[in-house]
Amino acid sequence: MPVVVVANPKGGVGKSTLSTNIAGYYASRGHPVILGDTDPQQSARLWLGLRPPAARAIGTWDASADVITRPPRGTTHAVLDTPAGLQGWRMSDVFKLADKIIVPLQPSVFDIFATRSFLDKLAEHRHAAGAQIGIVGMRVDARTKAAEQLHHFVDTLGFPVLGYLRDTQNYIHLAAHGLTLFDVAPGRVARDLEQWQGICTWLDA
Repeated sequence: MPVVVVANPKGGVGKSTLSTNIAGYYASRGHPVILGDTDPQQSARLWLGLRPPAARAIGTWDASADVITRPPRGTTHAVLDTPAGLQGWRMSDVFKLADKIIVPLQPSVFDIFATRSFLDKLAEHRHAAGAQIGIVGMRVDARTKAAEQLHHFVDTLGFPVLGYLRDTQNYIHLAAHGLTLFDVAPGRVARDLEQWQGICTWLDA
């Protein structure tokens, strides 16, 4: 069962947005998927509580900052949202579960500096455990100098940039109803779905 972990020790970079939409993507593909949340704020779990009965099912993976239970039987895909400040043994335990790790990163010099040591640890983990690691630029225009700087930074670590997600209210409005880009008519979110193509291809690989 592939386990996708969304992680960055810096807060406010879009971890829950990525986690919920990845779970929504898997559900749209017909996969029995669960979503776990080790953040004390439990944003992803609260989002699940808003999800309408008519939407494709996404199960709850019982997880907390201290305990992560085994995924329930019948599940084929799992997504785990993680808290800001992830470090130490909690980070090690979470990464042991991961087949794929996605790091949301905003292309500002402050975010890059704050995330550098974490990415260095990920590089070590990748060689030790063989997990796939990818970067997603959050709230960024791929045509800007900031996006170019992010590319140069990530290239030094050897991680692929899976895509750039623009700053749009679509994510906020959909999340307020427990929904994702993959739960609504494609025409409503066509530009955003296009930006997800590289991420989805990587998730399915």
